Amino acid sequence: QVQLVESGGGVVQAGGSLRLSCADSGRVLSSYTMAWFRQAPGKEREFVGFSRSGGTSYYADSVKGRFTISRDNAKTTVYLQMNSLKPEDTAVYYCAGRRGVTGSYTANNYDYWGQGTQVTVSS
Repeated sequence: QVQLVESGGGVVQAGGSLRLSCADSGRVLSSYTMAWFRQAPGKEREFVGFSRSGGTSYYADSVKGRFTISRDNAKTTVYLQMNSLKPEDTAVYYCAGRRGVTGSYTANNYDYWGQGTQVTVSS
């Protein structure tokens, strides 16, 4: 049973950094593709990036060069390091998982979701 729990959200000034964590209590993360999505008020859920179980990562253009996904398979935790944050990065951030090595930009292709953590970037 995969259970994902995010943490690390908060309020930060523009230009600052935050690191989000997503812990998998089911301890199957090592064989899963893990992704981060975000949803701002009144907007659809948006792809941020994914990390394949082999370690290859892909990012949305809006965060490329600023956000980095890393994973600690031994701790069954995936991280989202967010640097140079902008007010438009304000959203609820969700981690998601799907079996196998095929990544996807589409939220519907992920089987497991965390509860979300709020990130607010003030100008």
